[in-house]
Amino acid sequence: MKPHWAGLLIGLGALAPTWAALPVVTVTELQPFRAQVRRVVDGLTVVGAPLSAAERATIDSALAETDPTLASAKVQAVLDARTLVGVSINPEMRVKVQSGDAKPVLSEAGWTAFLVKVHNESGTTGSLRVKSPQGERLHQAPADSVEDRWLATELFSGAPMKSELGGLPLEYRILQLYSRDSGRREAKLAFDVGQGTQDLGFRGEADILFECRPAQLVKLRILDENGAPTTASMVITDQQGHVFPAPSKRLAPDFFFHSQVYRGDGETLRLPEGKYTVEFRRGPESVPFRRPFEIKSAPQEWMYRVRRWVDPAKQGWISGDHHIHAAGCAHYSKPTEGVHAPDMMRHVLGEDLKVGANLTWGPCFDYQKQFFRGVDDPVSRFPYLLRYDVEVSGFGSHESGHLCLLRLKEQVYPGGESMHHWPKLCLNTLAWGKKQGALCGPAHSGWGLEVKTKELPNFEIPPFNGIGANEYIVDVTHDVPGPDGKPVPAVDFMSTVDTPYVWELNIWYHTLNAGFRTRISGETDFPCIYGERVGLGRSYVKLGPKWTYEDWCEGIRAGRNYVGDGFSHLMDFRLESAGKTVAMGEDGSEVKLGAVGKVKAKVRVAARLEDQPEPGIATRSYTEKPYWHIERARQGDSREVPVELLRNGVPVARQRIVADGTPRDLEFEVEVDRSSWLAVRILPSAHTNPIWVTVGDKPVRASKRSIQWCLDSVEQCWKNKERFMKGAEHAQAVAAYDHARKTYRERLAEAQVD
Repeated sequence: MKPHWAGLLIGLGALAPTWAALPVVTVTELQPFRAQVRRVVDGLTVVGAPLSAAERATIDSALAETDPTLASAKVQAVLDARTLVGVSINPEMRVKVQSGDAKPVLSEAGWTAFLVKVHNESGTTGSLRVKSPQGERLHQAPADSVEDRWLATELFSGAPMKSELGGLPLEYRILQLYSRDSGRREAKLAFDVGQGTQDLGFRGEADILFECRPAQLVKLRILDENGAPTTASMVITDQQGHVFPAPSKRLAPDFFFHSQVYRGDGETLRLPEGKYTVEFRRGPESVPFRRPFEIKSAPQEWMYRVRRWVDPAKQGWISGDHHIHAAGCAHYSKPTEGVHAPDMMRHVLGEDLKVGANLTWGPCFDYQKQFFRGVDDPVSRFPYLLRYDVEVSGFGSHESGHLCLLRLKEQVYPGGESMHHWPKLCLNTLAWGKKQGALCGPAHSGWGLEVKTKELPNFEIPPFNGIGANEYIVDVTHDVPGPDGKPVPAVDFMSTVDTPYVWELNIWYHTLNAGFRTRISGETDFPCIYGERVGLGRSYVKLGPKWTYEDWCEGIRAGRNYVGDGFSHLMDFRLESAGKTVAMGEDGSEVKLGAVGKVKAKVRVAARLEDQPEPGIATRSYTEKPYWHIERARQGDSREVPVELLRNGVPVARQRIVADGTPRDLEFEVEVDRSSWLAVRILPSAHTNPIWVTVGDKPVRASKRSIQWCLDSVEQCWKNKERFMKGAEHAQAVAAYDHARKTYRERLAEAQVD
């Protein structure tokens, strides 16, 4: 009797014409085969050649089978159609190559992805390698042989793929080919799996005649809303979902971990003939523009003019991201070097981010420190500024909590020339920064402050075991000498938007309730926490028409800013009482009442949601990315979001607005029965800084429970951070923590309300 799957294999013949060229390989172990196939499917997406919906559906169905032979046959029916060559490695490690059934079509000035089918009878786990005489020394060959050096070859080994074979009898690798030329070109592709497998009598190579489709020149006209030349982002896809230029082959200023590229007015790109869809945008305040283009056999011009749904800068609200990186994490094969200022500036311009704080940090410190100037980088052009500053991360107070140090005059802590001698105690680094007038605060505040609840504020004590605003609970109680020797707060701001909002905001609310006046600022930590684009987390600082990077930093220090994802805005927050108006960040952000009374809060609000919800975001746990996103604020399937007035961290008034991009003036009235702080939020998309209301000149001691939470948190933080303190710094840490305990106990005694 035939196996139950035999009839299916015959029936699948119409779906898999490649079987005549590439034999079906029998698979007996399903679990590792499934894992390998999923990596290939994901890898094709990474290189810009994703499977179609129908192909993915067939693969998913195949991997759901319980019979490994049947499952592998179905998978081969799909993947063999994309296979350019089959490679057979026999038990004696001899390599044989034969052509597959994929059409050998390449694109001039572009990369094309194919599959290589590997029948590995030897079980080797060596690396499969490919070479081509037409690819060696590409663009570097002697003049008499340049004509034949038209091809570049590479087997993709980036995540999720691996450079080594898995030892399975069947697996697929991703082959990428780049054509310098157009027209018909023949190339020899030779494969081996290491020394001794290249020339053992089997044909480990195949001659393939390629049709290289010509690319056409596209000139770009990129104009801002006023018709002036600018820079914007473009996501270019063909009808199969391929992304152009191929992400995995990009070099700076294009980043391989992006779908988009950034281009300026008058620049060009080359694309093969075909139909494309292009999505243009310029930051979150622009309306995305999506349209089809067809590249034919002639140069053409594409034009995009920015259309905004809101422009906070016209009202003096200047956007910035205080935490981006030019090196480390996702940046290229040498993250210890990274990219240079012109590359980062292109991204800042393309996202309409007025200020980009480009922070040098641990793995790249010794290379990137050469770009620090203590002034704006020369690539800046007002109103777009790029400044190199420092994140203390991967060195110094790394374990105690990362620190963002902005507006530095000197970038290296005294005692050395690098990152290897910095103090472990955050307070010591903060004191050094504040002495030179720097703006200082913890980075990615939520790490180490994980709690299980969604409640805000909540009274769960976090572990304080991470690299976020952990020692902030101590540092916020300290003053240190400023540039003139007078005492100033050791911490100016907490970073927000790039970690779960409950973890970030909870510690901030509690310290505000204890009477401290730390502000918040928005960051992305690009490309470490978020690599999608710079400016996913932003601060909008109210400034005059002539402003500088120093002014922008000073605005954050004063709390003259709101934070968010850029898709909602809380402008001109102010309080009115007895005929006097105090704006956020002005006049000390303080309203004085002689006795219990009412104040009126006013704010200009704008937010934008698409008509239909973006699937999946609203239902995710707040601990999953994106942590701050306007979709999380959407009320059901409507286009409404709630705007809340907070008193001491608790909503006391609420209004809904339609998030259609229209600015609206909102007004709230609230009674203040004790010295308090007020703020406005659209959770979790935007949040203002506070305005304080003092009653009878009494300081804010809004909650005994909050102050007790702070005191208990100092103890928890000490349990996790003491082990990092050595020598003289241990004694300094003991004193710093004791000061925090004493301060919180004093304030606890002054508090009147639970």
